[in-house]
Amino acid sequence: MRPFAYERATDADAARAAHDGQAAYLGGGTNLVDLMRLGVATPARLIDVSRLPYDRIETGPDGALRIGAAVSNSDLAADPAVRDAFPVLAEAVLAGASGQIRNLATVGGNLLQRTRCPYFQDITKPCNKRVPGSGCPARDGEHTNHAIIGHTRSCVATHPSDMAVALTALDAVVHVHGRDPVPLARLYRLPGDDPARDTTLEPGDLITAVEVPPLRMPSRYRKVRERASFAFALVSAAVALEVADGVVRDCRIALGGVAHRPWRALRAEEVLRGGPATEEAFRRAALAEMEHAEPLRDNAYKVPMATNVICRVLTELGERA
Repeated sequence: MRPFAYERATDADAARAAHDGQAAYLGGGTNLVDLMRLGVATPARLIDVSRLPYDRIETGPDGALRIGAAVSNSDLAADPAVRDAFPVLAEAVLAGASGQIRNLATVGGNLLQRTRCPYFQDITKPCNKRVPGSGCPARDGEHTNHAIIGHTRSCVATHPSDMAVALTALDAVVHVHGRDPVPLARLYRLPGDDPARDTTLEPGDLITAVEVPPLRMPSRYRKVRERASFAFALVSAAVALEVADGVVRDCRIALGGVAHRPWRALRAEEVLRGGPATEEAFRRAALAEMEHAEPLRDNAYKVPMATNVICRVLTELGERA
């Protein structure tokens, strides 16, 4: 590990002022410290923001949720208001990492964690995300768990966060110190020709909270992975569904494990709204979403897997309605 300076921020203004573009904010550190040990991240200074006053979960009179960026993943998943009104979010958080890591990891850090692509994490290998212009060996190499949607020649990595998938389905908004709020759908980028940038944030931008509007329909999160715990998604789906008199009044669907960012399944939602809440209709919507998938040599299995996961969760929610 390379030498680095450390300081503890007293408030958000001080944290922002201390960030010179070569620094990194430190919350729980569950991703950052690993990347520093691997030599992938080499910040000259760590600015500890873990003690800033952003560790509360607040529920508004209309049912909206405001989650401080320093709230731990464990506290978020265990909060009664989250479990009752936003089960898709609680389930997504519990599906991510181990209990020990959830105890330490923060909401802000979870949203900004980097991809687990093995080429990104191995500094002896080229990677456009780590060293722009060096190439993307995953395209012709090991890519069984890589993107099938929205990828480019420059990068085929997937976004690792379960929480971000649920928050994408919930139309969450990210509050950034000194900036206008950023809808989560506009926080993340597809790789394009600049895969080194995961988000639209600028260096030094500090997330202070996440705001979730009221959800007035049943929801759930389903994650398919290679083992039962402590594994990243092959495919995941965050789904909310409102059914009345056998008709889909509203729906939200977001996918994980398929793209460089949490993928909002807008085509599937459009097909579903106003139509019958039947398994046939659910499958038609899932197939419409997957119609433009572009799998690589070894990850075509994700297309039927994503189709089936969408159908399964929609069917479960439809039966509950």
